[in-house]
Amino acid sequence: MSTSALAPAAQDEIATLFVGFELSKATWLIGLYSPQLGKTISRYKVDGGDVDAALQRITVARLRLEKLGKPVRVVSIYEAGYDGFWLHRRLTAAGIENRVVDAASIPVERRSRRRKTDRIDLELLIRMLLALERGETRICRVIQVPTPAEEDAKRQHRERAVLVKEKTAHTNRIGGILMALGIRGVNPHRRDFVQRLDGLVTGTGEPLPAHTKQALAREHERITLTERQIKDIERAQASAIKAAATLQSAREEGGATERGGAQAAALVRLKGIGQISGVPLCREVFYRHFNNRRELASYFGLPPSPYNSGSMRVDQGISKAGNPRARRLAIEIAWLWIRHQPNSALSKWFVQRAGVAKGRIRRIAIVALARKLMVALWRYLETGLIPEGAVMNAAS
Repeated sequence: MSTSALAPAAQDEIATLFVGFELSKATWLIGLYSPQLGKTISRYKVDGGDVDAALQRITVARLRLEKLGKPVRVVSIYEAGYDGFWLHRRLTAAGIENRVVDAASIPVERRSRRRKTDRIDLELLIRMLLALERGETRICRVIQVPTPAEEDAKRQHRERAVLVKEKTAHTNRIGGILMALGIRGVNPHRRDFVQRLDGLVTGTGEPLPAHTKQALAREHERITLTERQIKDIERAQASAIKAAATLQSAREEGGATERGGAQAAALVRLKGIGQISGVPLCREVFYRHFNNRRELASYFGLPPSPYNSGSMRVDQGISKAGNPRARRLAIEIAWLWIRHQPNSALSKWFVQRAGVAKGRIRRIAIVALARKLMVALWRYLETGLIPEGAVMNAAS
């Protein structure tokens, strides 16, 4: 007998409880639905973050279904947001099959005045969960939830990016204060910056005001602190790469940090890719599993998004629907690749495509190169195939 003939009977032998979570900071709205219990959705409110109360509601509904004499299967769904993935892990530990979906992928009505309430959103989530159970995988985008180790590995380079922005902001603030007083050409990153403030005079020939001098000293102290923290992070990254360079293979379970370090060590062997770009690229992108190059390009948000309807043909550029951090990093690495790998096949392709063009044409070509380069680097990490014509660093 075929599998399709057995499927309905198998479904009848199992009672399924569908659970939807509409999450907010103050309250959680929980929806419970099962065809065996009725045609309506039961809704309950609990305090935000009170997962024990939510599990208690689910347990009560599960016990009602168990009275029917069938095994009960519980599936749930919620949108990715401020609560992150800890709720997914708690639900999974409780034996619930949970799905975390991308909020931007949820289909909504396109009327001029779309109704939006927590009640409507909860019903939409449960309808999507029912569709996913029927096998309609394109109804929305289900997120691949990282492990705690993989999620923790991202904190390091993301913190560094925040510190770099803070350092730039403090530097610009010092420059703005000095420019407003007619003072130019002062480097706020000098170690003796605070001592030099006593010798500075304004554009009118007066010494710096007392409060202004104190504000500049405090801004310089913040710059010094951010620089020290950035160096601490870079030293930790360098140590991880050095330690992982001797590993032959990455550890499978619970070894996200070691795997990321081994991948980064492999990337920095290529000329033009250093620690600052290699570590974030591995911990943001290449730790994940991709079935093909199209999935990889989609994660970066680099595939084209044509608009073809009737007689209208419009090229809307890249989709930008993926990871924005990874996309910016990929384009930065593409520019560095042209400079440091001029004899590689990808650089020659870029020169042939862009030529001496400048402006928009060159920017379009670099995005196309970034897409090709990320696919080449992915293959290099997965199979060891070095990109054609690429040069390795002398140290490797």
